[in-house]
Amino acid sequence: MSERSDEELLGAYRAGDTDAFETLVFRYRRPLFSYLLRYLADRPIAEEIYQDVWMRVIERVGDFRGDSRFSTWLYAIARNRCFDHQRRMRLRRHASLDASPSRLDGNPMGERIPSPQAPVDRAAMRPTLQARICHAVEQLPAEQREVFLLRQAQGMSFHEIGEVVGIPVATAKSRMRYALERLQLALDDLAEHARELETPPHEL
Repeated sequence: MSERSDEELLGAYRAGDTDAFETLVFRYRRPLFSYLLRYLADRPIAEEIYQDVWMRVIERVGDFRGDSRFSTWLYAIARNRCFDHQRRMRLRRHASLDASPSRLDGNPMGERIPSPQAPVDRAAMRPTLQARICHAVEQLPAEQREVFLLRQAQGMSFHEIGEVVGIPVATAKSRMRYALERLQLALDDLAEHARELETPPHEL
């Protein structure tokens, strides 16, 4: 079963094979949830949208015509569900600062970044670096962030990204380029930290 393509599994499910659907869910469980978590920056909401996405797949399984890959269709549904959620949140935006999209694991971003006085060694720096990178990605403009996540986290081609987002391939490439430029500027100081960590203590 696991050797069959996504499209074959979906076709089998449409024919009544529920095991085929379970295989699809298992195959995309980790990458789909990872995409939603990075996009929404809120684990409980990501879990809710994750379930909603698969419900939409079930409801719309007859709409899939095979014009694109199943993964492209799946992530287009996921993106639309994220947009729907964000629109609802904008209509009732009374959240506190700590409930803003700067969360990834349920804690405010400021609480996840260690103090600058923390020891500068690899073990101590790792959480800081991870938090800085996550924060930098979160601060990208929405249209750049979604292209970056689809490209870097999901490994999609620019053609597939264009299909998911509904933009020309050239636009997807330009958004990716702008995202990388912003990230480079935001994280430029990390390169200096990396050089310091590579320098033996007696040479400092």
